[in-house]
Amino acid sequence: MKPTEIDPTQSPSRRTFLKSAAGAFGAATLASSALSAMSLTNGTGTKPPNFLFILGEGIRYDELHATGNTIIQTPHLDRLVHEGMTFKNAFVINALCLPSRATIMTGLYSHVTGAIDNRDRPIPPQFPVISDLLHQAGYEVAFIGKSHVQGAMHDRYWDYFFGFNGQTDYYHPIMSEAVSGKFSEPKQYHGYVDELLTDHAVQWVSQKHDKPFCLFLWFYAPHAPFYRMRNLVNLYDGVQIPVPSSFDDDLKGYPDKTRAVREAHDKIGTSEVGKDDPRSLEEIVKDHYAGVVSNDINVGRVMDVMEKQGTLDDTAIILSSDHGFFLGEWRMYDKRFMYEPSIRVPMTIRYPRMVRPGSSTEKMALNLDIAPTMLELAGAQIPAQMQGKSLVPFLRGKEPADWRKEWLYEYYEYPEAEHVLPHRGIRTDRYKFIHYYLEPEAFEMYDLQNDPHEMNNLYPDPQYAPLAKQLRARLDELRKETGDTGKYDVNQAYIDAEPGKKMRKHQPLTSQL
Repeated sequence: MKPTEIDPTQSPSRRTFLKSAAGAFGAATLASSALSAMSLTNGTGTKPPNFLFILGEGIRYDELHATGNTIIQTPHLDRLVHEGMTFKNAFVINALCLPSRATIMTGLYSHVTGAIDNRDRPIPPQFPVISDLLHQAGYEVAFIGKSHVQGAMHDRYWDYFFGFNGQTDYYHPIMSEAVSGKFSEPKQYHGYVDELLTDHAVQWVSQKHDKPFCLFLWFYAPHAPFYRMRNLVNLYDGVQIPVPSSFDDDLKGYPDKTRAVREAHDKIGTSEVGKDDPRSLEEIVKDHYAGVVSNDINVGRVMDVMEKQGTLDDTAIILSSDHGFFLGEWRMYDKRFMYEPSIRVPMTIRYPRMVRPGSSTEKMALNLDIAPTMLELAGAQIPAQMQGKSLVPFLRGKEPADWRKEWLYEYYEYPEAEHVLPHRGIRTDRYKFIHYYLEPEAFEMYDLQNDPHEMNNLYPDPQYAPLAKQLRARLDELRKETGDTGKYDVNQAYIDAEPGKKMRKHQPLTSQL
């Protein structure tokens, strides 16, 4: 029997969809009385930590020197790895900017909040976000950077805000600013966007704070069109970039891949999607690395100030990314697909009051887990409706015996902007099963232990049919467990979208949710 499909773009109504999601998880019942019961006790008798949450834009899990990259130099981010705990198998549940950021802020799946794609989706007000919960628990909260959620989260309270929504100009960005929840008119600034963000981050953390604080510092680089900091313009000139073994698989007809890969508009040198059109492998890799280096430089500036003022070791620093990024695997760039370079991200937490320096775990962590982790560290109540799990037991050196053994992946945005077919899948410690559910259906299955680069699709092999049946059944169970119901209607995804042609930007269809 075919699994039930979800329709995130064509439910009977937005109200019906959100009512269903809230009913499944009780999110709409989070009353203010429950939130006001939060108190600043973290269970250790110590003062709750400050938070510095650094989010990269499409940084890969292997894009730090400390995580094995021999070309890139990232001393400040490496310091977090050496002095904190690294989750070596960290993933996002929807490898796309807006959905991933909404999941980070809510601890909920995309199909629950309705923030399923990049079509200017909001986080509906009945779903509390981590900053609201920390603010109600007594924290000062600040957001500096790219939010990408509809309205740039101006509808939420911020003690300080300086940033933008989805895209901006690298050297002449338009920013919004708020103090104590009051926003001024957007203003254009001149200078490299991430340096401007860091200037304001340094100013804010340097202020006197009477309460514990939480700063979200979410950078723009490395994002298309990949402009660099001025002092990094010539970085990597003359450096040889290794070519992935699958780079020329298109010339072989993409063996062991389905039509989804062949039809996607995300190929280096031949695809054009707005400004996101790298012309060579060397160009995209070096620009991407330079963006990560700029992150490293700017993180170092903030850490230096905090160290001088004596707050660094009282701060839990979280480093992660909203998704990974293809750098030539199957000649692809960008993200979206459920392959490892796209879904796997760095995740490191430095907090000397709790974490053993240089520790790590192979257990699977998700971006769903960030919100409950921050709440537990803060000593605040974790809403039962959150679908992630706190990582604090790992930080304490006590690996849970009942930790997740598999998880659900989902991707919806189609046909814009890159014609990547909607799909969902399950990833276990060893296996990955992907279902492209639009007709004609297609399936992929990989043994990640013996095939870590996902080159050999096992699904067509009859001897693996029992395993495929088992994984598909568990995928259906995970959908039910996470409240994933409905039917996807591609005809309502975008009006006037014509396969094979460059897509026009259309108005979001939020009224149809």
